[in-house]
Amino acid sequence: MSMMADLKPKHFNWRMEGKVAIISLDRPDRKNPLTFDSYAELRDTFRDLVYADDVKAVVFGSNGGNFCSGGDVHDIIGPLLDMDMKGLIAFTRMTGDLVKAIHACPQTVIASVDGICVGAGAIIAMASDLRLATPAAKTAFLFTRVGLAGCDMGACAILPRIIGQGRAAELLYTGRSMSADEGAAWGFYNRLVEADELEADAIKLATQLANGPTFGHMMTKTMLGQEWSMSIEQAIEAEAQAQAICMQTQDFKRAYDAFVAKEKPKFGGD
Repeated sequence: MSMMADLKPKHFNWRMEGKVAIISLDRPDRKNPLTFDSYAELRDTFRDLVYADDVKAVVFGSNGGNFCSGGDVHDIIGPLLDMDMKGLIAFTRMTGDLVKAIHACPQTVIASVDGICVGAGAIIAMASDLRLATPAAKTAFLFTRVGLAGCDMGACAILPRIIGQGRAAELLYTGRSMSADEGAAWGFYNRLVEADELEADAIKLATQLANGPTFGHMMTKTMLGQEWSMSIEQAIEAEAQAQAICMQTQDFKRAYDAFVAKEKPKFGGD
């Protein structure tokens, strides 16, 4: 198992609070756009989290009042116009690989969204497991605004599962901004939090999860992803197997022992 507490990424912010990793993009003057470099480094970091035993939950936060303004117009959009098909598919696969890596890491990922959250930024929030936002959050899947399709980085598969097909279709066709109130009412955001409490609230939730039965959380995340493509019968069988595995964990025994002793269980993630 690798340890990531000492990670020093070049293209985004990273710090640890206990067992929680806190990530944010580091160009607040430009509302935190993504570049080729930050995309690739984020993809590699989330891939490495599969092997990180010291990180039990992740907060992907905002910086300077904004979450992410999407792909950098100068660093990404311009150069794409000069690429051939081989280069373009390499780029679009790399961006999709970031979403795959967020889905594949065992940690619960919480997006903590303030201000602008558009394009690939909206996708990162969508790909996270849980989402908190401020009333000022403006979320837009604005790919059609730049002449592209709304099907970017898994949006046509994942967004309808969160907010419903009709709502997702409207956002993906029009590229319009979803207000924070809409996002909360539609279930995109788990709840809204005032800006001065956002990061602390996200870290508190992440810490609560990190101190819980993290093997059980990993299995929950795995099954939430895998059961998309299963029949009900397959899903029930898969859950039977997953739960039988979890019944062999020490955390299951700890919870029982604590209940018998009328104490609160102290989970260890094993």
